[in-house]
Amino acid sequence: MRWISDHEYLHTSEGSVFLYDVATDKISDFLSKDRFIDKNAYDYQLSADRRYVAFMSNYSKLWRHSFTASYSLYDRESDTFITPSDIPDKVQYFAWAPEGNKLAFVWNNNVYIKTSPNSTSQQVTFNGEENKILNGIPDWVYEEEMFSSNQGLWWSPGGKNLAYAEFNDTGVHTIEYSWYGENQYPSTVSIPYPKPGTPNPTVKLFVVDTDNATKISEVVVPDSFGSVEHYLSTVTWVSDERLAVQWLKRVQNHLILQIYSFNGFTWNTYEVKQKCINQINNNTLNSYYLLMSDTQQYKHIHHVVGVALWLSRHPNVLWLKCSTMGSILTSMKLLFVHCFIIYFTTCLIPTTLFMFIFLTDLWYQMILPPGFDESKKYPLLIDVYAGPCSQKVNYVYRVNWSTYLASTEKIIVASFDGRGSGYQGDKLMYEIYKSLGTKEVEDQITAAREFIKMGFIDKDRVAIWGWSYGGYVTSMVLGSGSGVFKCGMAVAPVSKWRYYDSIYTERYMKLPSQNSEGYDNTTVTGRARNFHSVQYLLVHGTADDNVHFQQAAEISEALVEEQVDFEAMVSNLGNATDNCGTNVMKHSYI
Repeated sequence: MRWISDHEYLHTSEGSVFLYDVATDKISDFLSKDRFIDKNAYDYQLSADRRYVAFMSNYSKLWRHSFTASYSLYDRESDTFITPSDIPDKVQYFAWAPEGNKLAFVWNNNVYIKTSPNSTSQQVTFNGEENKILNGIPDWVYEEEMFSSNQGLWWSPGGKNLAYAEFNDTGVHTIEYSWYGENQYPSTVSIPYPKPGTPNPTVKLFVVDTDNATKISEVVVPDSFGSVEHYLSTVTWVSDERLAVQWLKRVQNHLILQIYSFNGFTWNTYEVKQKCINQINNNTLNSYYLLMSDTQQYKHIHHVVGVALWLSRHPNVLWLKCSTMGSILTSMKLLFVHCFIIYFTTCLIPTTLFMFIFLTDLWYQMILPPGFDESKKYPLLIDVYAGPCSQKVNYVYRVNWSTYLASTEKIIVASFDGRGSGYQGDKLMYEIYKSLGTKEVEDQITAAREFIKMGFIDKDRVAIWGWSYGGYVTSMVLGSGSGVFKCGMAVAPVSKWRYYDSIYTERYMKLPSQNSEGYDNTTVTGRARNFHSVQYLLVHGTADDNVHFQQAAEISEALVEEQVDFEAMVSNLGNATDNCGTNVMKHSYI
């Protein structure tokens, strides 16, 4: 379902697309399934004026968010596809303008625009080159860690201008791994992948006038950031002539929101707002949203309109609405109930009990088998992630492997959000700053000890498992020598933070030159000798572009050097869970 106005949305049913008007309660045909069949399309994108449709086909996944596809333009008024089409195959990104029917796309790492679906494509950039210069799409590390998207170009609200980023990876070191396909010889995949302390990609921001593609101007980074390494964090249009850009220092403790206005020739500084780490997003010409922490170190959204400020606060603290004079207009206090017991029953699985209670002022979640009896002893599995600002304990109902283990195998599955986790205030979240692999690991051990004290846990059958950061924490827990856990499974774990990407790692650990001890003292390999007393299953894909197989190889080597018996499962898999098909995922869990 996708909304196209305040009262209309499109919904796909049996291959066709229908328009629903909630105001009139009417349903009408919008796109016939025959048009999808014509192009073997799996999805579509609609122009702002609703006249044209870009049917998407030949999908080919690249990384977590990026992919290539073919786009066939269709005119709804004439019920015909536009031919011949000068949009090439394997387009890396496609976007309609917010108004009318202009469009932009990226092909071979260069930006192109069309002023209408029937017009000729105009090439905007000419220096694009694979793994070196990327225009309009982010490189690997920006896609994964900064944008969480494959988008590197942004339309202005009226479709007059198009901002696009240029990512330069020529100085970035590359990671290479083999892809074991069906050919006689494996192929080699090479990715510019910056690691902590190594050269980062450089980035520039440009704006092109889409009515005159030769009119391109650079949006220059603020002077205070121009002489230091920095990131492009966000790009937000306020109007066709006003642009808000967030620039972030490499150490990620200082962010600037720079407002630019166009004078007809260049983009000049209009206003500068500086905050540490916090993010700001513009909404309209006269207002914006500011994310910052209050005096109790909880982050809240501030809506700034003119000179007024509205502050919406977290439960258990005051809700305030105040003017710039600081007078309190209204206030109320909300309190959490300290214990919830929630039952979920469906016709597909046995009844499962979820419990949410405070444990030393922190939350845990426990999935209990049907027919749970406190007088009996049950095996316990800790399902962990524990990465910075993460959250495992929530009210989302899921049917997954944990549900199966509890309902079929009579295993209690628990998760715990300890120090470093998110949404419980800055103080708790920053507990692991510059020290990943310390307190969050200790807290999982403490939680398991507390669970055993409840009386219904079999202390001789306590295990832990996790994926990615959870695999790292699992490995660190098992290597702690605590004696609490008997076994564990780590999927795609980090072994050393020096091997992970720069943006994520330096955000929490700073550069190795600034925190060498923090990097050196939090490795899985340094705990290898403690694995003699536990059973350890290490699972990793050789084609993981995110947590490289290098990490598992290092762990394996360290365990072998210590003469530790362990089990390992290696396959030709990609990034974490993203490139795992149904059969692969089934095999991983079974």
